[in-house]
Amino acid sequence: MQILFPASVAIFAFTLFLVLKRPWNLGIGYSALIGAGVAVILGITSFSDIIIVWNIVWNATFTFVAIIIASLVFDEAGFFEYLALKIAHYSMGDARKLFILIILLGSGISAVFANDGTALVLTPIVIAIVYRSGFNKKQIIPFIMATGFIADTASIPLTISNLVNIISASYFSIPFLVYAMKMILPDIVSIAATVLFLWLYYRHQIPDRFDTKLLEKPETAIRDPLLFKLAFPVIATLVVLYSIGGIFDIPIALIAVPGVAALFIVARLHGVIDTNSIIREAPWQIVIFSLGMYIVVFGMGAQGFTQYVADLLIAIARLGNPVSTVFSGLIFGFMAAIMNNLPSVMIGNLAIARISDPGILVYANVIGNDIGPKFTPIGSLATLLWLYSLKRKRGIVISARSYMKVGFIIATPVLIITLLALVLL
Repeated sequence: MQILFPASVAIFAFTLFLVLKRPWNLGIGYSALIGAGVAVILGITSFSDIIIVWNIVWNATFTFVAIIIASLVFDEAGFFEYLALKIAHYSMGDARKLFILIILLGSGISAVFANDGTALVLTPIVIAIVYRSGFNKKQIIPFIMATGFIADTASIPLTISNLVNIISASYFSIPFLVYAMKMILPDIVSIAATVLFLWLYYRHQIPDRFDTKLLEKPETAIRDPLLFKLAFPVIATLVVLYSIGGIFDIPIALIAVPGVAALFIVARLHGVIDTNSIIREAPWQIVIFSLGMYIVVFGMGAQGFTQYVADLLIAIARLGNPVSTVFSGLIFGFMAAIMNNLPSVMIGNLAIARISDPGILVYANVIGNDIGPKFTPIGSLATLLWLYSLKRKRGIVISARSYMKVGFIIATPVLIITLLALVLL
């Protein structure tokens, strides 16, 4: 074990390097698979571990892919652009009102379509709207950052709101409604705190007024009327089915995948939107990534790292609530910021499973790994893709230093307040 532990840490660091740097344009899934292969070859993980890991990640992975495909279908139909234009006109030229409404819209999209859906679908729409409204580059930054931040800080309420949530709920067999009842109030607190601190930080960069006459009518955004009309019924039906499925221990993926497949078939048969592009843009690499990265993390945990984290959490628990929950959540958050939130939440789950009475640590782990990634650009894959998209498509460069400055100033109080809400509400 003395030799295998440092070897497992080195493999994890190497795998994370491949995932984040993507040399030779290597997909994140293949990067994780390389690390997993090395771990198996060196005997850090076994072939039997692969079966265990697959049983842990399959539900979360396929649910996430289905949710993102649904968001891409509705995006192609013009659903999100319609909503964004609607709130832009509703703000009646008040840029500060628009700022808050965009944050609230982002929180709603994150709840149902996951944080990646908000970061990757809503961000280009928001940029287009503020550009058309005559904002200069300095005035645009608050709206971009607000969209990126709320994507993660509002991804707490439902198991489907973040891959982190799905992984944790699946691992600990938490039903959809049980999870929602515990996390909706902390999510509301997180949204309110995010609005407050984003507003305090950016209030001087937001102009007073903008001209709504420069914007198109919301109706012009609708490209497929049928899919547009199906959006709310489909969302409502899926949420109801998730809730019912949780009562009978039906994995969410067994509801999400057939439901989204039916939606995709309708879109394909209707023939208005480009369904081929949706298939190309779907996050298939996440399937391989989840399996490969969890194999690497599972091996590192088996060599002693998980026990170290568990011992630390047990020691912190002696402080009593709310201090212990806040400290534990901050540890999970900083782990996510340093090593990315997916391996971080996996390690957290494995460590918590070793504690006889974890209490609300499961939920603190989720909150820490949902909000903590905002501390650094590498904290979540959604943030990395978001920053890359901003640079490639719009020429907007947000440096790591400026991102981390905003991250620590805003995400730190939001995380602490949300963890307190988890304990006290």
